Amino acid sequence: MPRSTPTPSLAIAQTLHAGFNKHYRLFREASSHAKLRFETADWLAQQQAQRDRIAFYDTRVRETVAVLETKHQASKQPVDVWAQAKLQYIGLLTHHLQPELAETFFNSVTCKILHRSYFHNDFLFVRPAVSTDYIENDEPASKPTYRVYYPAPASFAKTIVRLINNFQLAVNFAHLDDDALRVEQVFLAALKEASANHRRI
Repeated sequence: MPRSTPTPSLAIAQTLHAGFNKHYRLFREASSHAKLRFETADWLAQQQAQRDRIAFYDTRVRETVAVLETKHQASKQPVDVWAQAKLQYIGLLTHHLQPELAETFFNSVTCKILHRSYFHNDFLFVRPAVSTDYIENDEPASKPTYRVYYPAPASFAKTIVRLINNFQLAVNFAHLDDDALRVEQVFLAALKEASANHRRI
């Protein structure tokens, strides 16, 4: 049975979804080597990767805008198509592991295409449409997406040591405890200075 052609709103939503997924995949690939670069002290490659990651987002936004304009004449579509595209996009994010980032991507692309008079709740995400509170990563051998640390003033350096150890780096630190104390001292001094400047303002 031949596949039916998607409606303009669904085609726009699918193109946006594919554009974000490409961005997220490439970003993760670039980030996955950060640990190895640190372990091998490849600082030049690390700096280049950081520059690349910063450029990734804008590049993917421009690519997606170009596809939407070329294939779907996105800027010429009536407003009801864009309102439906947002709803279709929400449906595509139901099981996505990064829905809030995907919503931000939608906004970035849409703002490049639509007239400013359309920049309101019907066409943009101003609040998360998909809750991330109960998202679990059930990929094989998945690790926590993030960890939370709540350092008390008396245990700031210990928290830094725990944070670094949680990365499970394949390198040994000669003076990790002492280095963590130095980080704590610099951080607290900077915080104290910032607080003093704020009071003077």
